[in-house]
Amino acid sequence: MRFVNFVGEKSIKQLNAIGDVGLFIHSFFVQLFRFPIYLKLTLRQAELLGVNSLPIVLLTSFFTGAVLALQTYHGFGNKAFADASLGSVVALSMLRELGPVLASLMVSGRVGAAIAAEIGTMKVSEQIDAMITLATNPIKYLVVPRVLACCIMVPILVIIANVTGIFGGYLVATNMLDIGSYSYIQNSFSNVQFSDIFLGLVKALVFGFIIGIMGCYHGMKTESGAEGVGKATTTAVVYSSVLILIADYFVTAFMF
Repeated sequence: MRFVNFVGEKSIKQLNAIGDVGLFIHSFFVQLFRFPIYLKLTLRQAELLGVNSLPIVLLTSFFTGAVLALQTYHGFGNKAFADASLGSVVALSMLRELGPVLASLMVSGRVGAAIAAEIGTMKVSEQIDAMITLATNPIKYLVVPRVLACCIMVPILVIIANVTGIFGGYLVATNMLDIGSYSYIQNSFSNVQFSDIFLGLVKALVFGFIIGIMGCYHGMKTESGAEGVGKATTTAVVYSSVLILIADYFVTAFMF
């Protein structure tokens, strides 16, 4: 009976959490289409959350493309087949899967934690209560700009990550694997279709929304002072990372 009670309590707790997140998302969309529009605040968050994440995204995507080219070449075994297919494999892998997922996971680790820590600190220091007292909706002022900034900047970062990853594969292929520059470039885009690019951008938009919502939600639910801020930060990163991987499967299954 203790095991049954334990499973039941955990199940009810998780269902309540899912419902709470659903209500939070509903509140976001309600406030999204209401005035005032904090455009300057959204642009400021886009700079803080997106532009400042560019170095880690560039570094990750470059070496991902490089190691993908290296592993793929040796995995083929046949040099002639590798020469003809390496560029396409790297390009399609980056555009469809590795670019959106890895870039979003890197952004999640940096941005999700920053959002949760910032809003969580405001929550425990009662700054959010002060906003409510001054008739300022915290969802409108804190959540909407950050989620919008994530939805705008993550697709842009993914585009940059895709280009950087393909370039990393190009450098390895031409300098280490003796593959012709023209052959790699031609093969990289011969099998790429608009649907491949579109799929990656749709994933990036969904992942950006997840990162923003999870960071803001766990920040707004922070309790118990500094310890609560640390817990909210960790939880936001873990949940957003797991949801990115889950959403990746469902978006891919739906698009194909």
